[in-house]
Amino acid sequence: MYKIVKKRVLNPTVVLMDIAAPAIAKKAEPGQFIILRVDEEGERIPLTIADFNRENGTVTIIFQIVGKTTQALSELEEGEFICDFVGPLGVASHVEGLKKVAVIGGGVGSAIAYPVAKKLHNLGAKVDVIVGFRNKDLLILEEEFKAASDRLFIMTDDGSYGEKGLVTAALEKLIKEGNEYDEVIAIGPLVMMKFVAQLTKQYGIKTVVSMNPIMIDGTGMCGGCRLTVGGKVKFACVDGPDFDGHEVDFDEAISRSSMYKDFEKHALEHHCNLMEVK
Repeated sequence: MYKIVKKRVLNPTVVLMDIAAPAIAKKAEPGQFIILRVDEEGERIPLTIADFNRENGTVTIIFQIVGKTTQALSELEEGEFICDFVGPLGVASHVEGLKKVAVIGGGVGSAIAYPVAKKLHNLGAKVDVIVGFRNKDLLILEEEFKAASDRLFIMTDDGSYGEKGLVTAALEKLIKEGNEYDEVIAIGPLVMMKFVAQLTKQYGIKTVVSMNPIMIDGTGMCGGCRLTVGGKVKFACVDGPDFDGHEVDFDEAISRSSMYKDFEKHALEHHCNLMEVK
């Protein structure tokens, strides 16, 4: 059992938790993930490691309430326990040697972008961070990003905070201003990463994206997280989650990501109805 030592609601649908998991915290690196079960009857879900503290032995997860399991997880409080918490899994992000990087985060994907930006900043790289949200109310980790970057650009769809527009508009503006990036790292919705990759390909800038498809066992055996990258089949859990954004077949990934949406919706509705029963 893994104790929840801290819980923080970041916005109406996004929750941060620090979990006591010393063995995982000891080895975790940015870009890796864990797989958890809320209880013995629960499903296994992957969540990217948002941060870790080796001294305190804690691992931070940030998740959006989108289905039955994340709803159940959000209902737990500090001092309660998670049944299973396995990791670190996946290949850590390769950031050594980079001198100037643009890190792009979209929505809750910004939680995954944060540890990458933090490590780059700690290694002495120049880090420009661009994060995008639908509106001000959904903004997360602003102060954390300020501390982990040289410049922070916040974009909102409705202009309620920061600048109005898409992250791609902010990135192209920076490129046209003469900023030469060793690499662009984009993490967020598939559509966002697709268009970031299309933009950077025009300018010949290496781009890494973090792929988080449906995943079950985290070892590559179930095949649920398969992707096509550079014309070859890859598995996000063991080959990724980071991939060359210019080689990912985003259209295939977007199609596969929608396969279980109706099932997830019905499972969430069933869980919420059960919780209302007195």
